[in-house]
Amino acid sequence: MKYWLGLALVGWASHAFAQSELDALRYSQLQFGGGARTLGIGGANVALGADVGNLSSNPAGLGLFQRSEVSFTPGFGVGNTSSALQGSGSLTDSRNSLHIGNVGLIFTNRRPDSDNTSDWRAGSFGIGVTRINDFNQNSVYSGTVGDQQSLFQRLREPRIDNQEIDDQYANNAYVDLDALAYGGYLNNLEGGNEVSTIPRNGPITQRESTLTTGSQSQYDFAYGASYRDKLYIGGAIGVVGTRYEMTRDFYETTSDVNVYLRDYLQTRGTGFNARIGAIYRATDRIRIGASVQTPTWFRLTDTYSTQLSSTFTPPRYIRDDAGQIVETINGGDAQTGSQQFSYSLTTPFRANGGVAILLGKYGFLTGDVEYVDYSQPRFRDNATANGTAPGYDYSSTNQYISDLYRSTVNLRFGGEARYEAFRFRLGYARYGDPYRANDFDRTQNYYTVGLGLRQQNFFLDIAGVYKSANNYYSPYVLNAGDQPVVSIDSNRFTTSLTIGTTF
Repeated sequence: MKYWLGLALVGWASHAFAQSELDALRYSQLQFGGGARTLGIGGANVALGADVGNLSSNPAGLGLFQRSEVSFTPGFGVGNTSSALQGSGSLTDSRNSLHIGNVGLIFTNRRPDSDNTSDWRAGSFGIGVTRINDFNQNSVYSGTVGDQQSLFQRLREPRIDNQEIDDQYANNAYVDLDALAYGGYLNNLEGGNEVSTIPRNGPITQRESTLTTGSQSQYDFAYGASYRDKLYIGGAIGVVGTRYEMTRDFYETTSDVNVYLRDYLQTRGTGFNARIGAIYRATDRIRIGASVQTPTWFRLTDTYSTQLSSTFTPPRYIRDDAGQIVETINGGDAQTGSQQFSYSLTTPFRANGGVAILLGKYGFLTGDVEYVDYSQPRFRDNATANGTAPGYDYSSTNQYISDLYRSTVNLRFGGEARYEAFRFRLGYARYGDPYRANDFDRTQNYYTVGLGLRQQNFFLDIAGVYKSANNYYSPYVLNAGDQPVVSIDSNRFTTSLTIGTTF
């Protein structure tokens, strides 16, 4: 279960743990986005074209626009989780969010059919904002563990030596879990850098609640052109804004000792990428599309803190050599204070291919294939990149990312049926498990449905997207024994409404 290495309970308390393989995956696993039309067909628009969703998928699709267009897409998401600690019952939680899924503005310039002065028949410039990641989720679990799986077992396996623990305690400058536990009177320093934990009695109960909020939105600037209404090519530049917050509250209790840990993380930053694409009209009914997106280069800043509190019932006593009580200890408190660290992250490149089959006035069918290699993300300390300091060495983290993750193929399918001014849509998408080990299935599945109305200069679309996914993790890593494993079954239903006009 070493895949949880980067998110130890006090993972945000030092540079060595602040960024991990899970951070790399979080900002590399994206969801399809765009207007409600794109969402209703499972995001499968690489070969379809003439859709605002092409801004973030295949800019060549802008070359198929016949008229200029502006649209706005708000959305509302309802998310649910069911979490269980191994061997214990599950607990449910939920979180809802209101957001802007897409805003798009397309300016189209098309030559009249009678103008034969150039083979370039049309061109469109588009700007837009697309939500490409949603981090809103609540989860909670509770259960019992044995002593060899407990937090105290983790404390018996210190990651730093006793002198460093004592220095952090003496200076009230905590950056590691082992030192925080020492400040909370949970462990004792022995000879030879050995650590022992205080005695306690009764069953060991763990409870953890995690709240995550935020999203990633991509600001796109794209151009697509039509060559003889046969070949369409395009390019785009994307600027990605990232906003992520996590608050995790962990409790481990027995009949006489209660321990509480709180981790807080806030990540802010910006990245940029570029993409090119093409669509070829093989026949009047068949279109073939492809696009490639460069890696996204991020500059991110983490603000993080951890606090630990312990309570003893009854109190613990310190006695002198004569057995007299010299100090009564009801518990302890220690905290890192707010820490901040800036770094760079490069996420994988993406390649898309698609086919669309047009059914005339009856609608269309479309399908996409996307390739992403999740072993490619790389961290780098900004100080190293700027040459101002040696910085933190991410080589072991980057190697672990390469060993842990693999490439996957994501599939998206959709279709639209037409009846007069109405459009009826269905879609499905399957995003593969990014982990090399197959102990658990972490595949993400999307089921979509949509309805549209088209008038001469006005259109209205509504879409529903149901996402289901499973996740597995451990709240800390043990060198000896098996750490507890938590399973989270999550689902999210998002409703989006697009209002637009052509001009």
